[in-house]
Amino acid sequence: MAIYSYSRLSTFEQCPLKFKFQYIDKLEPEIKETIESFLGHKVHETLQWIYEEVAIERILKLDEILENYVNNWNKDFNREIKIVKEELEAEHYFNQGIKFLIDYFLKNSPFKDNTIATEKRVVINLDEGGKYRLQGYIDRLVHNRETNAFEIHDYKTGGFLKTQEELDKDKQLALYSIAIKELFKDVSDIHLIWHFLAFNEKRISKRTDNQLEELKQEIIRLIDKIESTKDFNPNPSVLCRWCEFKTYCPLFNF
Repeated sequence: MAIYSYSRLSTFEQCPLKFKFQYIDKLEPEIKETIESFLGHKVHETLQWIYEEVAIERILKLDEILENYVNNWNKDFNREIKIVKEELEAEHYFNQGIKFLIDYFLKNSPFKDNTIATEKRVVINLDEGGKYRLQGYIDRLVHNRETNAFEIHDYKTGGFLKTQEELDKDKQLALYSIAIKELFKDVSDIHLIWHFLAFNEKRISKRTDNQLEELKQEIIRLIDKIESTKDFNPNPSVLCRWCEFKTYCPLFNF
């Protein structure tokens, strides 16, 4: 059985037909990248760079951080990037990134929280036999040496601020915490932390061991459902607007 990722699972839950187009048929997407995802990548790259520089004892100024972001944006931006909201221009998204980084700097500088990894790949074993596995990448991992507690940080650049109730049910970071418990001995606590950059808000959640065991079983059932699915039907929603496979979809191709 192929190793899954959270994005692969969530794609199936969002739309089984999109899952088929992307992961089974491996079709060429109509939209290679949206401006929203490009913005997210550029902000993530700069935030990763910040903590890599801090790890080698550099003290960063705001101007340096913004320069890194501007250089990354200009290096990789191209006119093929899709702006779905046609009333907006690329400059709007570029300026959003500037604001995100200024706010983050003012709230978190000098970034001395003992970050031990950025973009850390983890593998989550859902069963003892190793049949069901997930892989993922943690945006940033923090370790408190005194308490042996960990923080799993995730950056969100979208315009949606989740409620605490939604975060307490969020699967992705909870799954990553399973991997951290396996990787490190005698973990005392794990905090799941989201940075909603568009709102300059930080939200925190936790999971009990019982909740993590229930989550493992839920994900195993979802993988079994995917593996046994024969008819991958479309699931229309507001997300169709951003879908990169609309030209293949029978709901739009008529």
